[in-house]
Amino acid sequence: MEESIRIMPGDHMNTIDDLRSRVKGEFLEMPGLRLKSDQVQRLCGLDETMCHLVLEALVDENFLYQTSEGTYARLTDGELSRSRAANTHLITIVP
Repeated sequence: MEESIRIMPGDHMNTIDDLRSRVKGEFLEMPGLRLKSDQVQRLCGLDETMCHLVLEALVDENFLYQTSEGTYARLTDGELSRSRAANTHLITIVP
């Protein structure tokens, strides 16, 4: 007899939130930490897809940024001139 596992709608989001908090915690505990996605995968025990989703979520909320070399770091730890931050908009004020 096969067992099936049911995932309630809120359960999946809590898992993603937990993983996001875990990765965020690693960057908060170690100021200056710079990791590539495969290093985050190993450190936090994430598969490639989930790691990508978590890292992009942290970039979208402007907690992390990604350098041109593909390294992730806290937004407050580095220079944005050589990086990309999601949801960054330029505003031009015309007098």
